[in-house]
Amino acid sequence: MRYTLLIGAVLSFPFHTAADWQFKSRSDLAPPKLNITIPATSDVEKGYLFVAPFAGYPDTPTEQHGPRQAGPYIFRDDGDLIWSGYGIYSIWATNFQAARWRGKDILFSFEGDHNPGYGHGHGHITILDNHYETIRELRAGNHKLVDKHEFHIVNEETGLIQIYQPVARDLKGWGGSPQQQWIVNAIIQELDITTGELLFEWASLDHISPDEAILPLNPGQAGSGYNSSDAWDYFHINSVDKDSDGNYLISARDACSIHKINGTDGNIIWKLNGKDSSFKVPRDAKFCFQHHARFLSQRDDVEVISLYDNSAHGTEHSGGSEVHTAPTSSGKIIKVNTTSWEAELVQAFFPPDDLLSKSQGSTQTLPNGNVLVNWGSSGAVTEHLPNGTAIFHAYMDSGYLGLGVENYRAFRFNWTGIPNEEPALVVLKGEDGITAYVSWNGDTETKAWRFYSLTDKFGSKQFLGEVERTSFETSLRIHGGAITSVSAEAIGVNGRSLRVTGAALVEQEIRPVETLPMNQAMTKTASQKVISEAGSRWEKYGILRYSRARVGTSSAGS
Repeated sequence: MRYTLLIGAVLSFPFHTAADWQFKSRSDLAPPKLNITIPATSDVEKGYLFVAPFAGYPDTPTEQHGPRQAGPYIFRDDGDLIWSGYGIYSIWATNFQAARWRGKDILFSFEGDHNPGYGHGHGHITILDNHYETIRELRAGNHKLVDKHEFHIVNEETGLIQIYQPVARDLKGWGGSPQQQWIVNAIIQELDITTGELLFEWASLDHISPDEAILPLNPGQAGSGYNSSDAWDYFHINSVDKDSDGNYLISARDACSIHKINGTDGNIIWKLNGKDSSFKVPRDAKFCFQHHARFLSQRDDVEVISLYDNSAHGTEHSGGSEVHTAPTSSGKIIKVNTTSWEAELVQAFFPPDDLLSKSQGSTQTLPNGNVLVNWGSSGAVTEHLPNGTAIFHAYMDSGYLGLGVENYRAFRFNWTGIPNEEPALVVLKGEDGITAYVSWNGDTETKAWRFYSLTDKFGSKQFLGEVERTSFETSLRIHGGAITSVSAEAIGVNGRSLRVTGAALVEQEIRPVETLPMNQAMTKTASQKVISEAGSRWEKYGILRYSRARVGTSSAGS
């Protein structure tokens, strides 16, 4: 079940402090705290979680919801932070993933404007290397703007993107008044990532009639067509894939259909579901308002695809699901036969908490056969065994900040991060003595931290202790002696030195102040599994703790 904080009392309280006090060495970071309701079992696939959660509700003077620092993140299964991309991706970011480009591991994300009312975004794709440095920004061809929904790398060389292009048309045939003249031409492009050259372009209005729209022009749930910002989004492409034969697979959310497109002439090869399906689709294989369609396998006349079936459609500024076709959303694997022209459900993956997300979502098949389903505007992610059993489930934020949190897509990837930036070190003097805290945002290779006191102006060092690195921040309690400054050294596999920090002077520690009787002010525990030092102990502390009450899950999105 999903828990959020009781609403109604003390709305003026600064609830965002629940995200603060997590890291002594990086007080500027306030990442979301995953609310894990099904801890990961030993059967989960290896790798880290890649997410980019954001607030589905706007902030007001009295209420703040969702992550205080929306952006791309890499987490361990236990919610421990690996990397915060907040400020590195400096504007609204989504569809955050790891991939390979020309033989190298990279990260990428959409960056740009976000229009939550109609689920559009306009911007560019930003690619980082494994040092978290920007190495490429990719934009659409033919004087168009990249939309937020898709960037998918093919064969480590090209990228698939999707575009919402408002155009003027006579819409009287679909119930439009003379003033309703704007419709979205949904476009896909394939680009050479290195050069930006446009290799292929396909536009929906050249091939798909607005007759196939599930959401009519009026009353305007998919846009009313009165202006370019309110253009009727009759088709709404939200994913693109490409097979080894050079053909494309697109998801058309507002037509509740998946289309396979000829990669040479753009003609439709087949349609799955919707008003004009090429296949007979049994009830359990039907879907609507879906996301994230991907080819899984193709052999002879049988093709297998995965998708995320929202079964709901809505807007962020409303409180419910205006249109829904099933009790819950689900991840689905569907097989189609192009000889019998029948579709078959291979497996469905359902949410542990009966979630119905009216926007966003993804279904990722993992190398070990597991399936990771991201519940979009419901702000949760689940890993399932191939038979559908949930073996990990988490919400994208906790407590009051978990109300209204959303996440477009979630993935699990292996990743090796070696930051160019220096590790962060702070040394604090408190009531119980001196403690050093160190972290290195994005680092995956440090196995232990060695701490040294600096004894003179020439940089002479005295060994203080070595601590196994088990989480984002590592600490060492320092006993005895007149310590004035400390440095730390990151140690990798086989004792190899990875990086040495500069000197950090001892500062006076400031602890969080309890502001309400119902709350207990604490900070998050830094890892401190001591390997070698002369006597050591550590002190637990966490974030502000609130009384919780169960409230209904609120969907939102685009």
